[in-house]
Amino acid sequence: MLVSVPLTQKSLADYEIFVEPGAIHNLRELAGEFAGARVLHINATAYGGGVAELLYTLVPLMRDAGLVADWKVIQGSEEFFTVTKIMHNCLQGMDIPVTDQMKKIYEHHNVANAKMMVGEYDYVIVHDPQPVALPYFLKNHRALGKKWIWRCHLDLTKFSRDLWEYLTPFIQMYDDVVFTSPGYVDEHAAQVPPCTFITPTIDPLSPKNTPLDDQTVARTLRKYHIDPERPLITQVSRYDPWKDPLGVIDAYKLVKEQVPGAVLLLAASMATDDPESWHYYEKTARHAGEDPDIFLLSNLQGVGNMEINAFQRGSTVVVQKSLQEGFGLSVTEALWKEKAVVGGNVGGIVLQIEDGVNGFLVDSVEGCAEKMLYLLKHEQERRRMGGAGREKVRDKFLSTGNLEAYLNLFRGLAVAGRRHEKEHTA
Repeated sequence: MLVSVPLTQKSLADYEIFVEPGAIHNLRELAGEFAGARVLHINATAYGGGVAELLYTLVPLMRDAGLVADWKVIQGSEEFFTVTKIMHNCLQGMDIPVTDQMKKIYEHHNVANAKMMVGEYDYVIVHDPQPVALPYFLKNHRALGKKWIWRCHLDLTKFSRDLWEYLTPFIQMYDDVVFTSPGYVDEHAAQVPPCTFITPTIDPLSPKNTPLDDQTVARTLRKYHIDPERPLITQVSRYDPWKDPLGVIDAYKLVKEQVPGAVLLLAASMATDDPESWHYYEKTARHAGEDPDIFLLSNLQGVGNMEINAFQRGSTVVVQKSLQEGFGLSVTEALWKEKAVVGGNVGGIVLQIEDGVNGFLVDSVEGCAEKMLYLLKHEQERRRMGGAGREKVRDKFLSTGNLEAYLNLFRGLAVAGRRHEKEHTA
């Protein structure tokens, strides 16, 4: 069978301090319409990416709201995840041919996982391309799930049309497709079931976002030989060409010419469904060279959620110089910690950063260096932007909002289903 992910209990009541008065009460009333509804989330990994982070909060909150929610992870070989990483890159704009052999590997593993699926659910939510073909290969996908939803977390503005055409028959098995932004769906990508748009969110109570005192932050930095008294520039993301760590290093080198005491930290979690990250980590290390002020860290050195929390809080400037970005939860996390963020002018980052208000949007290495340098030299502006960033997250990107969005999606599917039944019987 697919592997169930163990989860800790969470209570909506704990989030009342972060939201408007009455918001949790209204959320419970909405959830009351779906009391006892069976929900299954499926994705490719239990750790090492934004999807897993979302599910570690969303699923327990669904349970606390009265739904019977579960989260399971598909199984696959390294060969399968290499193929799905290529697909991931193609959907974000890389020109890589997806061969018949790759498709055979992809379909073989989806068939194998489909055969392992058991249970009966009201809503099955499949995340990203790795398992998107599951309902296609089920003998009766309606017996396992009454409603199927595909949640695509990728930025599809430059997707490979050949690959999209290959995936379209699989996607057409779904009742709804969820994207992060309407900007990701052009007329070609719209040849799918009805679309809904939901922005990802962060959990303010997770170890990655909960408050830390200054002593803990400084102690954590020193543990990894980073001087907390020096200006720190940090990017938290996978070692991945789309995150452009090489460009971040180049921008940092330009900054260091004027701020020689500055330090750069690139921190990541190596995920099981991303074999390419190991190669790109080595490439990033070679690009950093022998500079003792560039730190490349990951979970291999014991970096977990608390450490990432401390790194972001101890940073003078946070950067996310992505070339493509579905959303960028590391941007949200940094904004929540009142950090001004310099981000790539792409994808979901533009949904979060208002240029000049809570950070800067950049399109080049030189532009990134210029804005990082500006923030390093203007403490008052950093503080002003940091405050604006936290309020933006409070208003739009907290986990209670993610639960509300899914409940509204379920409500819409239920209404559409009743309308269809009425039309059919008439």
